[in-house]
Amino acid sequence: MRFEDIDVHTLLPQQEPFVMIDQLLHFDEVTTTTRFTVREDHLYVENGRLNACALIENIAQTCAARMGYINHYIYKKEVQLGFIGSVKNLVVKRVPLLGETLTTTIMVMEEIMQLTLVQAEIKVGEETIVTAEMKIALSEKTVK
Repeated sequence: MRFEDIDVHTLLPQQEPFVMIDQLLHFDEVTTTTRFTVREDHLYVENGRLNACALIENIAQTCAARMGYINHYIYKKEVQLGFIGSVKNLVVKRVPLLGETLTTTIMVMEEIMQLTLVQAEIKVGEETIVTAEMKIALSEKTVK
């Protein structure tokens, strides 16, 4: 299956206008990468810039896309709800501008039961604009 053919809405519990990724670019056991272009009509765009809070949500939704892919395409079950457990070592070098495309990559550092620890990086082109660690807790609840 080609990742670009997947509708990200089938992977995420979030729906518009809260969706913070446009496309799944890569998935394997350790790494997941998504893309998101900052649009003028997006909920979190203010004065031509994406709000910094949206960057944390973009990372969380990249984690959600990973689990959504696993649930939907590998286990053939419903998408699970997940929650941000913690964010550590967050560094925001700058917020993205209108029209810029974010490439967000998460690397799974550890998975124990329903908790996943990831290292995240958001880039615009070759420029790293955000790095962070995030813990995601999965719920037993699913989204239909």
